[in-house]
Amino acid sequence: MYKIAYIPLDERPCNYDFPSLLWDRGTGPSSHGEVNLVRPDLSLMGDKKTPGNTEKIWEWLFEEAVDADGLILSIDTLLYGGIIPSRLHHLTLDECRDVLARLSRIKEVNPEVKIYAFNLIMRCPKYSSSDEEPDYYEDWGSEIFQYGRLHHLLSANLASEEDEKQYEELEQQLPKEVVDDYLSRRKVNVEVNKLALEYVNNGTIDFMIIPQDDSAPYGWTAIDQQEVRGAIATHHLELDVYMYPGADEVGCTMLARMLNNFKGKRPLVYPVFSSTQGPSVTPLYEDRPLMETLKYQILAAGGLMTSSLAEADLALFLNSPVEPMMEAAYQDSLSTKYQVNRNLIDFVEQLEFTVKERNIPCVVADVAFANGSDLGLLKLLKRKNLLFKLAGYAGWNTSSNTLGTCIAQGMFYHVYGNTQTHKDFLALRYVEDAGYCSTVRKNVTNNILPELGYDYFLVDGKRGKVSEIVQEQLTAFIKENLIDEENELRIADCHMPWSRMFEVGLKVEHIRVGGTGSSSL
Repeated sequence: MYKIAYIPLDERPCNYDFPSLLWDRGTGPSSHGEVNLVRPDLSLMGDKKTPGNTEKIWEWLFEEAVDADGLILSIDTLLYGGIIPSRLHHLTLDECRDVLARLSRIKEVNPEVKIYAFNLIMRCPKYSSSDEEPDYYEDWGSEIFQYGRLHHLLSANLASEEDEKQYEELEQQLPKEVVDDYLSRRKVNVEVNKLALEYVNNGTIDFMIIPQDDSAPYGWTAIDQQEVRGAIATHHLELDVYMYPGADEVGCTMLARMLNNFKGKRPLVYPVFSSTQGPSVTPLYEDRPLMETLKYQILAAGGLMTSSLAEADLALFLNSPVEPMMEAAYQDSLSTKYQVNRNLIDFVEQLEFTVKERNIPCVVADVAFANGSDLGLLKLLKRKNLLFKLAGYAGWNTSSNTLGTCIAQGMFYHVYGNTQTHKDFLALRYVEDAGYCSTVRKNVTNNILPELGYDYFLVDGKRGKVSEIVQEQLTAFIKENLIDEENELRIADCHMPWSRMFEVGLKVEHIRVGGTGSSSL
């Protein structure tokens, strides 16, 4: 039994629950029960802009670390109380330094414990909204982003005369107190990342990921990335600290890496794309071509990419985007490029052959669209009877969120096979990624919320009328799109974690018709 203590990035299901849903609790005839993943009680984790109880979380960590084999730690949570508080805090660098020093105590009481840590490069959204940012971002968010993009272009000698003029206008337009507050917090967060590198350098932290949340090629986030990358190089830590797009999937990625480390495995992953253009497309909210991020995602989960299907432990089928990349909510009006620049028919035929004839475990990364599954692909997977024959599937939020989630599931499948836990997580992904993200969220937002007096950013609490309507519509989606003669799905719980429409909290059970039942998530 491996005991792993996990400090999530925040309290939402994608961070708090997904990693725990990948491991088998030891129930049922096919269970392994080999991983004991422990988390702080949800009551300690905060609520969106309200920080978690960092002192209590540290107390919990010290208690659990004594006999743990591994720790997976969100530094954003340990310092600021979560991902949103990391964008709102007023901590000084000295205060952060004092808190981080507590990491050394862990290795003093348990020198053999493996510590994997992650800490974000703070994002800079293109739009004006204070939903997840400081209040002033409602009025100045777009301008702050443009100011950073132009500053970056100017510093790199890439700006046009029009860029220079716009930059000067923004300098006059933006309130000084807003810019000072925003940039001072970014500076502290960058310095915290550099402080964390010292703990990698001295062996306290064994491995680290610095994810870039909602990144872009130019701007404040890219500038911070360059500074942190320079610090990584200065410490010669390129093999120990990875930096690439992502955020909410990192807990799953690190759990997969730790499992592979404990089992002495290095799975080989063979990629298959639905389009020739796909590997070179830069996905929405990211800063580099899909293929370059994919390499990091596989490495971070403890695997290696291979060019030979014959030697692969897993085949990773990527339903890849074309340019310009679309949002899943608008896929009912596909552009001509989406229809002709990728071949879903060949993609699915290759997938079926690899699963059924080659008997190679196959994972599907459904990254053709941002923020949801490709419903056309889902239809073909069902027609081919492949939905519950996959070693992993995901199609939610950003490309990196999807990649990290499904690759991690594939890594667990490689070790433990087709357990009930695996099927339950597959069921959750289809219901959430295709049912909610690509279908129900848009319908409820556009057609139900106005009648009830709510909007996308605010509904009637975590478990109100809106969550009931969402569950009803998801149940209808399941009946129409997911169940067949062999597989049934049941929603055991549905709630809105942050009382808004962006994310949903679900517990889904997979039931094999005529089988021995199911285990709840």
